[in-house]
Amino acid sequence: MKKAVKQWVMTLIVGPSLLFCAHVSAAEEIILKPVQVSEHVYYFGGESAMASADNKGFMSNAGFVLTDDGVVVFDSLGTPALGEAMLKAIHEISDQPVKRVIVSHYHADHIYGLQAFKAAGAESWAHTNGQAYLNSEEAINRLAQRRADLAPWVDANTHVVAADRWLDFKDGKILKFEMGGMQFQIIDASGAHSDEDIMMFVVNDGVLFAGDLYFSGRIPFVGNANSKTWLTALDSMLQVGPKIVIPGHGPASEQTESDMKLTRDYLTYLRQEMGHAVEEMTPFEEAYAATDWSRFEKEPAFDNANRINAFGTYLLMERESLDAK
Repeated sequence: MKKAVKQWVMTLIVGPSLLFCAHVSAAEEIILKPVQVSEHVYYFGGESAMASADNKGFMSNAGFVLTDDGVVVFDSLGTPALGEAMLKAIHEISDQPVKRVIVSHYHADHIYGLQAFKAAGAESWAHTNGQAYLNSEEAINRLAQRRADLAPWVDANTHVVAADRWLDFKDGKILKFEMGGMQFQIIDASGAHSDEDIMMFVVNDGVLFAGDLYFSGRIPFVGNANSKTWLTALDSMLQVGPKIVIPGHGPASEQTESDMKLTRDYLTYLRQEMGHAVEEMTPFEEAYAATDWSRFEKEPAFDNANRINAFGTYLLMERESLDAK
């Protein structure tokens, strides 16, 4: 088990032709091999990179849980083809149908695969706050960017799929359900990485699907996230006592506290340095250049994400400063 958890592998095998042919489906060109982390839980682990045509948009994690009455999936990866490949991989392990897909949040690398699950008859659940994303300018711009950068894996037929059930957490932070002898908890962590963050805890196996609130072995993508709420959410993960955490990016983790240290330390450092710059009224460009990033610059995804993260945090600290007055 431990060896499987530490094996951050999801093999991506490309077919004999690099060209996308009409008579060869994308799912047939991509073979996903899930990693088993417990008796009932598996996951697919993406690359530590930004989405690109070279990696076919496979740079995030998704997973599934076997029950006696169907399969529960958490996230659907970043293209319809990857969603189809997930379905194929699941059916090689279980003859049970995929009945439910839980969406961690409405970011492109986690949702475009929903098309495949919708076509297969699965029901999708997501946080009610995700409704605001569906026809937003952000959704339109992101899809246009993915169509340009990830062709042919994201194309004119790719679209954002609305959840079949929008979850409302106003009466409590945890929603529970049971399927085929397995107990699940859906945990509201909205307002941290996105407005609609949720996590899923598989009670029987002690496995927590944390979505993008937990990055393992790489710099997180922060963007315009609320890092203050995010740090609180990291603490809430420990309250359910997970044996294993499956992050939105990076390898599954058995050493939860130590493995989340990079994310926690990085968010804290961003807030410290950008907060000091705001307090001293130092312009962002000057503050960024003056900050010592040596502690994190060797980490995967630093070059692609750090400047965006720092700028988003600078703006956040400005807002917090104004709110405090």
